[in-house]
Amino acid sequence: EEWPNRAGSISTLDSLDFARYSDDGNRESDERVAVLEFELRKAKETIQALRANLTQAAESEVTSQERKNFKSSPEIQEPIRPLEKRALNFLVNEYLLKHDHKLSSITFSDENDDQDFELWDDVGLNIPKPPDLLHLYRNCGVSVPSPRDTVDVSVGVDFGDLPGNCIAQDPPKKPDLLHQQQTEVVQELEYQISLLTNEKQSLAEQIKKLQSEIQTLKRTVSSPPPATLDLGSHNISNSTTTTSSIDPLSVPPTDNGQYLDIRRVSEPETNPDPPSSQNISHPHPQSHNKLKSRPPVQFDQPNRKLSPAFQQALLSFCRMCSDSRLGAEVSRIADSEESVMLMLGRCLPHIVPNVLLAKREELIPLILCTACLHPEPKERDQLLHILFNLIKRPDDEQRQMILTGCVAFARHVGPTRVEAELLPQCWEQINHKYPERRLLVAESCGALAPYLPKEIRSSLVLSMLQQMLAEDKADMVREAVVKSLGIIMGYIDDPDKYSQGFELMLLSLGDPSERVVSAVHQVFIPAFAAWTTELGTLQTALIPSLLARIEKLLMQGEHGLDEHKLHVFLSALQSLTPPLFAVVLQSAPFTSRAKVTGDIPPVMGGQPTHTQSIHKQSRTLLCSVSSLPQLIEIVGRINVTSSTCVHEFSRFFWRLCRTFGKIFTNTKGNVYLFCSGFLPLSDVSAGNDILTKATVPIYATGVLTCYNQDEDRKLLVGFLEDVMTTLSLSYAPLDSLKASFVELGANPVYHELLLTVLWYGVVHTSALVRCTAARMFELLVKGVNETLVAQRVVPALITLSSDPEISVRISTIPAFGTIMETVTQKELLERVKMQLASFLEDPQYQDQHSLHMEIIRTFGRVGPNAEPRFRDEFVLPHLHKLALANNSQTVESKRIDIATQLFEAYSALSCCFISEEVMVNHFLPGLRCLRADMEQLSPEHEVILSSMIKECEIKVENRGMADAQGSMSIASSLVGEDAKTKFLSKMGQLTTSGAMLANVFQRKK
Repeated sequence: EEWPNRAGSISTLDSLDFARYSDDGNRESDERVAVLEFELRKAKETIQALRANLTQAAESEVTSQERKNFKSSPEIQEPIRPLEKRALNFLVNEYLLKHDHKLSSITFSDENDDQDFELWDDVGLNIPKPPDLLHLYRNCGVSVPSPRDTVDVSVGVDFGDLPGNCIAQDPPKKPDLLHQQQTEVVQELEYQISLLTNEKQSLAEQIKKLQSEIQTLKRTVSSPPPATLDLGSHNISNSTTTTSSIDPLSVPPTDNGQYLDIRRVSEPETNPDPPSSQNISHPHPQSHNKLKSRPPVQFDQPNRKLSPAFQQALLSFCRMCSDSRLGAEVSRIADSEESVMLMLGRCLPHIVPNVLLAKREELIPLILCTACLHPEPKERDQLLHILFNLIKRPDDEQRQMILTGCVAFARHVGPTRVEAELLPQCWEQINHKYPERRLLVAESCGALAPYLPKEIRSSLVLSMLQQMLAEDKADMVREAVVKSLGIIMGYIDDPDKYSQGFELMLLSLGDPSERVVSAVHQVFIPAFAAWTTELGTLQTALIPSLLARIEKLLMQGEHGLDEHKLHVFLSALQSLTPPLFAVVLQSAPFTSRAKVTGDIPPVMGGQPTHTQSIHKQSRTLLCSVSSLPQLIEIVGRINVTSSTCVHEFSRFFWRLCRTFGKIFTNTKGNVYLFCSGFLPLSDVSAGNDILTKATVPIYATGVLTCYNQDEDRKLLVGFLEDVMTTLSLSYAPLDSLKASFVELGANPVYHELLLTVLWYGVVHTSALVRCTAARMFELLVKGVNETLVAQRVVPALITLSSDPEISVRISTIPAFGTIMETVTQKELLERVKMQLASFLEDPQYQDQHSLHMEIIRTFGRVGPNAEPRFRDEFVLPHLHKLALANNSQTVESKRIDIATQLFEAYSALSCCFISEEVMVNHFLPGLRCLRADMEQLSPEHEVILSSMIKECEIKVENRGMADAQGSMSIASSLVGEDAKTKFLSKMGQLTTSGAMLANVFQRKK
């Protein structure tokens, strides 16, 4: 008797117009309507397929008599029903997937291609899912309760319908079989009842929607019909009790019953089906109590006798829209906090795309609050996805606002939800095409670090940031990554991550972007050093590791030093100096008393109140903590001619001494450095070459310049004077002194001080010291302003140029040449020119081979960069004279020395523009004289000189055509590829030294 009613229910479901209730938004475009209609058709097809499955299962049921035959004859196998087959197929496929039989699962799916194994609902309409196969196997001998919701029902069954009339035939013989058959009948009936009840609920929901539309229309008329709203007691007006025959209590309330529906209620007062009311779920009793406590809303009843049908027809002319998504939301009002959250969760995804990009940050509070309080995880995930994709390319302020919201969210929900809900959003955008979005991810990792579980913080988040640091191409993203890594280092507590942190530090320090490296020194290294200090590995592992890498780098530097890596390691040591100082303060022995004036007790000694044991403890502590002896040993192995090494180590020692203070610098910096690294200055002559190494410039510029008081400056002046005197008297190389002058001369603050040191050498009694002072002026002239050159340098050089010793006078020539190259004051240039002319024209210097060599070398060095007038009127004519005089030189060694030096000078000057007059009168004649020497002394050079002369002659002949091209070098004016090829091939045949060839292709700077 149930089947006709069921068929009627199905026909009622078919008759509903689902298109009328489709979620078509605001019907803004035909395209949107078409998409929704397509989705509706797909949904209808799914419903029809499910109904077909259920109908097929019902039609395939065997009769009770057939079941009796199967029970009485176990050897006859009962045929499997389609519903059972689909359920078993689903469970078998699920078992195969769970136990990694993926290939078998694929094959099984292909053999049953008419079934969707990803969706249980494809098995049948409203069929509850049974336990998995393993659970069924383990409980196959135990009576398992039905997974369906059970209710108390009364069942009446005719004995004729029971399978085989087993009770009437022989009850005493088969009590177990009888009980089992009765149980099967009850379960089957319960199953049919549940199917019909669920279908009834679905239909009731659709009917209620139709009724709500009608009641909404009635509410809009000027004189609404009487109605009493009381959802708690369900008291309904008599005028509307005949409009429906469906019990609303059998339908689960929309949104868990937490909405006050302004659509008029027209359900009947009676409740004819109490068992079905048990299916109502009330997960929020507090909200229901709140609703029940609201007083019923009363409306004035008109004193009319209109029929309900006529009244409804009148209301149908009111223009209201409740059949769309927005209309459904507008037509009901939330009455509790959770219902508000549910409403926001539904509406925000539709609101966000319609808000201007520049104003979308205004939605952040709404999105965050809803994501915090919404009960559904999928909705929360969607809202957080909207948050991270809210703005296409968020700027700084917008990112800060989003980060602020993420932190507020994390504080509210706790670490578990931050890990489960926020981190996946970051992971999804780690490779986003826009750098602003990746920047948001990098900043989020740091901002959320305090609120994450410590295991995730030191594993997943650290790995994410490491990947972005290594792979991201945007500087600003890597900068944010480094800052977030620094924050992570401030919260990490796993000692095993030390090595990973060290590698991250080196990786980030080697970044090509300056802003990234700056972030490393500003954020990452201080945080990492604080952690290593807690671990006790700052002085035992971190600093020694850096020193070991520096030593290895210097050992490999014999074939070419990697200056960038050296800078990376030493800059890291500089940033580690403040944490190192903190470690010393925590461990150093302090004095037992302090002055009343508030002076800080000295840490490193140097006060009369310290005992010898305190000095010893301080020295031992400093050596063990700062690895100072190892540092000084490394300094001693540096190539003194490497200006980069000297500069980097000087900066490090300056920072070290500056951080530890003046007492440390005076007592440990000076005394300890000299006692362990330097020997007494007088021992240089005895074979100790310590003063010729890089220790001298690093000590002078890195230690003695930390403080700038008078006594400090006097200490630096005295040290430089002693080094200059000792090296000069010991005939030692001057490279260490030159490196000191170059490093100090780069800072104008020390120009006066260096001039004071050099004046000490000018007036020294030893000619060796005076020669050294004269050569040091050449290094100082380039950085000193012209006023100091005129007032201090030139007078000192003029004094030395009249020195009784010829070697001292010759030593001044490079400095005079540098002045001609760098100074622009005419009066000053004339004085220098006169002095150089006296060297060339005074008869007493006529046979001074060393003087001529120094002048030619100086002319070749400064000629291309000197003033053109000085070059044309002074340099080239005198070179011509020297070349002509060298033709008559009788001493072959002197002749070849002068010829070789002249070749280098002419090669350098050939790159300059030379006027036609000077070319004809001096440059070409000088080249011909030089070629005459080279014909006898060096045929290789003679070939090149011939080519140069030929090209100069061609240039003179074509001067008229070349005037429009402006200044042109001789080397670039070769005419024809044959001449150029010949010139280059002859250059390749030269066997002269590299130093001689180095100046051949010099260009004007």
